[in-house]
Amino acid sequence: MIDEDQNQKIQDQNKSQDQSNKIKNNRDLHYRLLRFAKKMLGICKSLPKIPECEAIRKQLAKSATSVGANYEKADGALTKKNFVNKIGISRKEAKEVKFWLRTIAGVFIRQDEIVADIREAEEIIRILSAILIKCGVRPWR
Repeated sequence: MIDEDQNQKIQDQNKSQDQSNKIKNNRDLHYRLLRFAKKMLGICKSLPKIPECEAIRKQLAKSATSVGANYEKADGALTKKNFVNKIGISRKEAKEVKFWLRTIAGVFIRQDEIVADIREAEEIIRILSAILIKCGVRPWR
């Protein structure tokens, strides 16, 4: 039989590992959003230099970088209300990125070249929605 001291040690190790995993997942999302922003800036750069693309380029760049920036702000939030607000903004910006990607797909960039990026935007939206739900907020859509 395992004595109580050994059982407590196992529980402490499991708790420590759970906390370590949370920190790792949090950092993973930071890096994922940074990679996403850089990828979107690359897409902006590859858009044709024509008047029709100028507004799209600017909006896509602003919204794509805002996703990660607002997540960083949320990470430094001092209150739950501020945290939820910044995660909500980050989610809205991710939805905007998805809109712009769908807009340029097949028009200015081949559909097959951008489908993975649209899927990544959708995954980011789902992750941010899950964070909001854990905070007790139900995203409307």
